[in-house]
Amino acid sequence: MAKSVVSEPPANIKSPPLMRGIDLIASSVGLLLLTPLFVIMGFAIRLTSKGPAFYMAERVGQEGRLFKLYKFRSMYVGADRQGPEVTVRGDRRITPLGRILRHTKLDELPQLINVFRGEMSLVGPRPEVPRYVALYTPEQRQVLAARPGITSPASLYYREEEDILSGDDWETVYRNQIMPHKLALDLASLQGRTVWTDLGIILSTITALISE
Repeated sequence: MAKSVVSEPPANIKSPPLMRGIDLIASSVGLLLLTPLFVIMGFAIRLTSKGPAFYMAERVGQEGRLFKLYKFRSMYVGADRQGPEVTVRGDRRITPLGRILRHTKLDELPQLINVFRGEMSLVGPRPEVPRYVALYTPEQRQVLAARPGITSPASLYYREEEDILSGDDWETVYRNQIMPHKLALDLASLQGRTVWTDLGIILSTITALISE
């Protein structure tokens, strides 16, 4: 059984009944079609910096269960031990190729593996690191009732989060301003959530990526 970091039961917020089926089909097809791209990107990452192609980050999932989130590695090996878990503007731990991957969001594609495994959904609150989840208020912890997602209203709003976080007080800004606002956006989106609202968020995400 996966370890949980919360003790109280989550609020009665659930994914739309059909969404798990859509997640399973979409992630299966996506992983199959993107296999050649995964191979190319894997070689490119390993050729341009030492270390594995993938990075697995510990995150808090549904009902507080910890899981490993898959990403293409965009930082130098050991970067997670040399600085904060949140990246900021001009972070020197990011590789040159990693900056491109992050800007295009291609580093997030391996999370289709998490979706296939049932740890994530295509749409849902972005999974947070344990030490920040420990700061959630009881109301904010309601987001843990939903399966975390690759995209959400908050992730769309804060597409350029790294550019916002700069200076010596970046963590204060994140903890006191950005994180509460992201949680409020995602909590609002979970109220009256349907398959159609989720599909709308997916379409908005695709549109935003194409327009950049």
